[in-house]
Amino acid sequence: MILENVRIYQAYGNEKPEQTYAVEFEGERFKAIHPSPYSGDQEVIDGKGYVLCPGFIDSHMHLLRYGLLKKELDLTEATSFTEMKNLIEKHYKDLNEGGWFFGKGFNDSQFSDIEHLLIAEDLNKIQANAYIYLLHEDGHECVISEKAMDLLKQEEAFNREPEEFKETDSNGNWTGRFKDTAVHYINHRFWGRSTEDAKQALIAAFPHLCEHGITSVHTDDRSFIGDYERLWEAYTELEAEGQLPLDVQLHHYVFDIEDLTEFLNTNNLRTGDGTDQVTVGAVKIFLDGTQRLHTAAMRNPYPENPEVSGSLIYTQKQLNEMVALAGEKNMQVAMHAIGDRAVEQAIEALEQEEANTTALRHRIIHAQTLAPDLINRLQKLKPYIETQPSFLLGEWDKKDKWTPDHLLRFCDPLNSLVRANIPVTLSSDLPIGSINPLISVYSAITRMDLNHQPEGGWMPQERLSVDDSFNSFTLTPSRLEFREKEKGKIAPGYQADFVLLNKHPLEVKPEQIHQIQIQQTWQRGKRTFKK
Repeated sequence: MILENVRIYQAYGNEKPEQTYAVEFEGERFKAIHPSPYSGDQEVIDGKGYVLCPGFIDSHMHLLRYGLLKKELDLTEATSFTEMKNLIEKHYKDLNEGGWFFGKGFNDSQFSDIEHLLIAEDLNKIQANAYIYLLHEDGHECVISEKAMDLLKQEEAFNREPEEFKETDSNGNWTGRFKDTAVHYINHRFWGRSTEDAKQALIAAFPHLCEHGITSVHTDDRSFIGDYERLWEAYTELEAEGQLPLDVQLHHYVFDIEDLTEFLNTNNLRTGDGTDQVTVGAVKIFLDGTQRLHTAAMRNPYPENPEVSGSLIYTQKQLNEMVALAGEKNMQVAMHAIGDRAVEQAIEALEQEEANTTALRHRIIHAQTLAPDLINRLQKLKPYIETQPSFLLGEWDKKDKWTPDHLLRFCDPLNSLVRANIPVTLSSDLPIGSINPLISVYSAITRMDLNHQPEGGWMPQERLSVDDSFNSFTLTPSRLEFREKEKGKIAPGYQADFVLLNKHPLEVKPEQIHQIQIQQTWQRGKRTFKK
């Protein structure tokens, strides 16, 4: 098949912006690139002068959680407790005693009718004798009912979760509000779903990803189904049924060395193994929390809360053991590390010879606060840094509340990392960040919010070029899959994953790049979206 009359843009490509091409693909792969107009006898599709670009590879998201927001009760639009209560009552019809009721996406900091953040006592106004679980919009906090807390108190393993992630009142009793890895434990233990439930949620999510040009994802979903085998089954069944319009890497979130050992002993597949479209990703480990909650582990106190510097979830010895075991068993590791103290801990674990960092291409997720000494160590080690530029849209004006003045210029230092030849990917952390890769690209190259503030960009020396941004969303994440010789480029032999854009990224002003429209998305030579 020939896609005729298209221009081509790919990061650091040799294609001339003003030239049109005829791109030939056969089956799932590109076969040749011809001058346009095409004069052969192949079937021809008119590309209408659109710009053909490699499909976007989102290296960090929670796809099942996003799908559940589309399929199940979504509380993101609630602006008051009363409105949230009405949404729950409307969704569940009958709030019976002893039932389980779930909701996702609330943001009680904007509730207009209560003067405090939600706790279990508030949920009694919904149903006093029910199991209620509400997840905050950023996924790092939840509130559960008193009856659900009674169930949680019977969980002996929950005692291993850090106490600072379990909010207590003045008497030392749980309030029903939990943070970070305590949330993950509750998700994993009490929010299990069937394979069929997961499939329906994923089917609800796919059109939104295809609409935004996403052709591959790396996703951490275990906490929202409760079992990695069921998760694997959901995705591979969709593939077998011809309903999977993406390539997927499935991470396995582990809580401790015992959890990791069990996974390695019961699962023979390792990073990159699997089917054509579904492969094993990395072992996911959380090292700290989030800056909004002051639980990200910092080397300095939070300026807005000088008595607090966040917490590490593991000792260095515990983390070293997990990373070394994964490295010895040929498993890639992805570590959530937002604060500089957590990044430092990750670096030390990856510097172990047993970690096999160079060969396995381990990942550090977020790394939102760095410093010169950490960048120097990262330059020698070269793990992959998974960044989420769209977070800057709502956080650039809060950074000085979380980070001392002398470190502000090392927050989200995208350009410094790229210039130091440290591999960087752009990603969404969906559903927390923007699903639209072009908004992430806009954020990376302007460091402004969508109102074009601050003027000139926040810490403008850390702006990325257009080429660097697109490279970090296409070819670089393909290396995390060990498929850089067959994905992420427009070239013969490469997988035919591409998008058609209505404008050339190098021909629009940086502050307008997020306004580029995706006209079509193709994955493995099949069209998955048409505007």
